[in-house]
Amino acid sequence: MSSMQVVLSGLVFGESPRWMPDGRLWVADWGTREIVSVDAKKERNVEVKLPFPTFQPICFDALPDGDVVIVSASDKQLLRHRPGGDDDTLTVYADLKHIPGGGFNEIVVDGRGNAYVNGAGFNLMAGEPFKPGVIALVTPDGRARVVADEVAFPNGMAVTGDNSTLIVADSYGKHLLAFDIAPDGTLSHRRVWADLGDGVPDGICMDADGAVWYADVPNKRCTRVREGGEVLQRVDLPAGAFACMLGGDDGKTLFIVIREWRGLQSAADPTPSGQVLAIRVSSPGQWMS
Repeated sequence: MSSMQVVLSGLVFGESPRWMPDGRLWVADWGTREIVSVDAKKERNVEVKLPFPTFQPICFDALPDGDVVIVSASDKQLLRHRPGGDDDTLTVYADLKHIPGGGFNEIVVDGRGNAYVNGAGFNLMAGEPFKPGVIALVTPDGRARVVADEVAFPNGMAVTGDNSTLIVADSYGKHLLAFDIAPDGTLSHRRVWADLGDGVPDGICMDADGAVWYADVPNKRCTRVREGGEVLQRVDLPAGAFACMLGGDDGKTLFIVIREWRGLQSAADPTPSGQVLAIRVSSPGQWMS
């Protein structure tokens, strides 16, 4: 494997990296409530600035038409952003207030335009007692409903290229879960896709060989596993790894979002210690196969 390079620095709390159709990497900064992009020349640009400048999850993904849908956890909504359009304002895509839980977190959009949004069943930052989380489906008409529950702490998600399977990182369960996806977006046939031993999965991505890379905060690494849990590769890191994404011109660059982590008390630390690292890998992102 090649050596790592720093492609972006100065993030307060980086999350949710996405390789976008414009050929750039977009990353959410929860600490500044911004979504920023970086190009091949490492030039940084602010793509979205959300109101309510407080620490909150603002994970995002691209819809099939190229618009971006953003989790605004503070107001329990999905917001829609049209990159480069004449109307650059944010609009409400879906209301999540009726979905139970202590706060929304990750999002992934499948090829049909269905968005899956998850969240813990309790407010971790407020010290609430543990309660398992849920996964909600948001259909292209903006309607939202719960399609899975009793996930200990749902985190990063990925959809297989044929839209048949949703993979979900369960951080507290230390495993990756899988669900079959019906044509209407309903989930079924829940199963453990991979036991991770001491691995604590956060953000994930999938490659063309059907393996999953998962970021791991406490173990300061990014790990590639196949279905069943066999470890294929590991990348050790200088700080906690919160998310990862495959991208680049050939899909073989693994982007890893890292940050210093000293427990929950450091979550809202405004120190811009976050970075995005890049390393070349052997298998491209699944859409590049």
